[in-house]
Amino acid sequence: MRFLEVLGAWVLARLAEFGTIVLLYRDTMLELFTRPRPRHILAQMSHLGVDSLLIVSLTLLFTGAVFALQTADILIRFGAQSTVGGIISIAIGRELGPVLVGVVCAGRVGAAITAEISTMKVTEQIDALRVMAVNPVNYLIVPRMLACMMVVPLLTVFGDVIGVLGGYLVAVYYSGISSFSYINSIHTFAVAFDLTGGMIKAIFFGNVIAVLGCYYGLHCPAGAEGVGKATTRTVVTSIIVIFILNAALTFVLY
Repeated sequence: MRFLEVLGAWVLARLAEFGTIVLLYRDTMLELFTRPRPRHILAQMSHLGVDSLLIVSLTLLFTGAVFALQTADILIRFGAQSTVGGIISIAIGRELGPVLVGVVCAGRVGAAITAEISTMKVTEQIDALRVMAVNPVNYLIVPRMLACMMVVPLLTVFGDVIGVLGGYLVAVYYSGISSFSYINSIHTFAVAFDLTGGMIKAIFFGNVIAVLGCYYGLHCPAGAEGVGKATTRTVVTSIIVIFILNAALTFVLY
């Protein structure tokens, strides 16, 4: 009986949290076109996107290399070495690129957004914005959401190129597949929608990362410990939502 009470309380708390996030989405959508702040959006794109290039490059470079390492020998054994480049490019373009970039951005960008906004809340800077008749949703959330929805797809394209390059290096210089065979298989098997479908996924991932980061920042518990808890919840929740969203979008897009 005690277990059911705890389970019921947990479910009610999660439903209340979900409802609050939906209301925050509604407020953000209403503020989306009321007063655009292009300078804030560009600043957020620079802060959140450019600083993530290195970690995205390393993640996708080694993912592409390991993927080629695991698949090239098997495909060569069955005489299908002419498909290695196509398989790697499709896998990275459709799934590995957007998902890994989303997870990396959830850890780096989402945590940064939550830490910044929760610190502003703890130091009462958000209350100061309200006193000056500045809407925190318009000033804080909208620029970050738009920036993430533009930056994450761009990072995904960049990561796709780096990932295919990592596969190329291993396939050509380690497994002995010719450069022509690798590149020709990409032209043969991959289509443009393998890349654009991944970009569509990345737009949704960027939206989720920004809004959840802002939500947990605005609702963080008081004190330095609360900032840490809010940051952790942003990363964990964003990654879970990204995986669920990825499965749903894969069913719809492909």
